Amino acid sequence: MCGRFAITLPSDAMAQLFAAAPANDLPEVPNYNVCPTTRIHVVRHSAGGRRLVAMRWGFLPHWYDSPGAGPLLINARAETLAEKPAFRDACRSRRCLIPVSGFFEWTKDAEGRRLPWYISAGAPLALAGLWQGWQGGDLRQDTCAIVTTKANRRMSEIHHRMPLVLAPGDWPLWLGEAGHGAARLMRPAPEDLLDMYRVGQAVNSSRATGPGLIEPDPPLPAG
Repeated sequence: MCGRFAITLPSDAMAQLFAAAPANDLPEVPNYNVCPTTRIHVVRHSAGGRRLVAMRWGFLPHWYDSPGAGPLLINARAETLAEKPAFRDACRSRRCLIPVSGFFEWTKDAEGRRLPWYISAGAPLALAGLWQGWQGGDLRQDTCAIVTTKANRRMSEIHHRMPLVLAPGDWPLWLGEAGHGAARLMRPAPEDLLDMYRVGQAVNSSRATGPGLIEPDPPLPAG
């Protein structure tokens, strides 16, 4: 599962990293507490090449008559993409990349308190995504979901699911630029890719902001 993430890379740096032409209406960055239903940065392939665009995080199937007409689809399980009506067409032809600096996951202590963890790699990550254009009345928007897989061994100590993380060499295949075979990319990230550490409980609030949300808790010793 992935229900919250951080993005600190400037939009122009994202465009350069993904060799994508940036749109003019990209969300403001940095954002240390990206929540579902907000607009996020997404890389997709089009006839003119890669584009860095804004999309609503929360996939809206075309049959929803309003954004709240059904479950909030922020994640899509890799194992069932081809079977689920909501994602079946998108997994064939509307795959995208979602840049993040890191993402949050939670465990619980003996008293049931939610303890947040920050998971990152020391460099920007490209998460696999699916997107869908949606229109309801006069409102039209592009929407997306993050693809998840079974957790690798390290991640399973925190949660049984994790986002599908794609290496740069796999981006063309996922985006549909390198032909067919994207299904073989749907596997957990290597054990040594991600670092994870506890952060303060401030991030438990969707209203919390600022770089302190991704600082270790307790702080790392000086020196």
